[in-house]
Parts: sequence; C-alpha cells; structure tokens
Amino acid sequence: MRFDDRQWAGLLLFGGIAEFAIGLTIAEAVYPGYSVSRNYISDLGIGVASGIFNAAIILVGLAGFFSSRFLFLTFHDRILWILVALAGIGAIGVGIFTEDYPLVHSIFSLVTFLFAALAATYAFRFIRPPLGYLSIVLGVFSLAALGLFVSKTYLGLGPGGMERMIVWPVLVWGLAFGGYLLGTSAGSGETSTPGTST
Repeated sequence: MRFDDRQWAGLLLFGGIAEFAIGLTIAEAVYPGYSVSRNYISDLGIGVASGIFNAAIILVGLAGFFSSRFLFLTFHDRILWILVALAGIGAIGVGIFTEDYPLVHSIFSLVTFLFAALAATYAFRFIRPPLGYLSIVLGVFSLAALGLFVSKTYLGLGPGGMERMIVWPVLVWGLAFGGYLLGTSAGSGETSTPGTST
C-alpha cells in the first residue's frame, strides 16, 4: 500500500508518540521508587531506566522532525513545519543531553515544551471541527501548564505532575492529529490550503 504525504505525516506522528507513551510508562515502572509527582520526567533519562527513556524520546523526536517535512508537503505552511520540526529537535536534544548536562538539557526541554504546545495551538487551522477546537484547547492548556511549571506553581501536583500537564496534552493532540491525517488522503476531496479547514 502506498501512502501519500498526508498519511506519512500521520503515521510518523501517531507511531512516534505511541512508542514514546509506551516507553515512558515502561521506564516509570522499572525505575525504583519513581514518583510521577515528585520526580521530573527527565529523571528517567539517568539510572536504570535511561536506555528505555532516552531511546523513546529520541525516536519520538526523529518522528516529529521527519513528519514536519511531510506536513509541509501536505499543507504548504512554513510555520507549522518549523513548529513541529523544532519540537522534534528539542526532544532529540533531551534524549542526547540528559540531566548530566543541566543547562543544555533545560534549553532542549523548554524548546520541546514550547514548540509542541504552539504546534498544537496553530494546527487548528488545518483540522476540521470539532477536533480543530480541541487542538486549540490542548495547546493552550499545555502553554498554561508550562507557565505554571516555570513559575514553580505546581497546584498540589508536584513538579512531576505539573510537567505532565505540559506533556500529556500535546501527546494526546499528536495522537489525534496523526490519526486524523492517517484517515484522510490527498485524494479524499479535502482541501490542504493554509487557513482553511481540512
């Protein structure tokens, strides 16, 4: 079966995020005494779970980066391309430069969080309602959580819990957007013109 650009973008997004979600869960399970409230996600990148977590986040970063090219070929929108590509590059950097490199790691983490949330917010322009509306909600929710996280306002969730309020909305968005793209092809009659629903 031959995929078009839209479906390749969807396959990379959905597959990459699915493997990361599974890898994250496995890494949390095998890390002794790990707390989703007290521990940062990136704590999984060092110690016994490091091989699982770092491989998973590098793979999702690569999937996001390569999907950005197919998104550009589908929608011909440079902003979406750049946002998704930067989020992918950030994730790759997080996996390569672990918490053993605190400054560089923090920069790559911020790049990932910020541009993934912006991509989710911006992508509503290319998604039919009601998923398009949910795309905005998930992106804005992630951005709000990022602001709270940076200000160390955890609302009783702990640093790890608030960090997940940044990450999980964009993971859910990526799975939904990837599935949406997989379910439609360029020949389905839907338009891919920027600024219109597709």
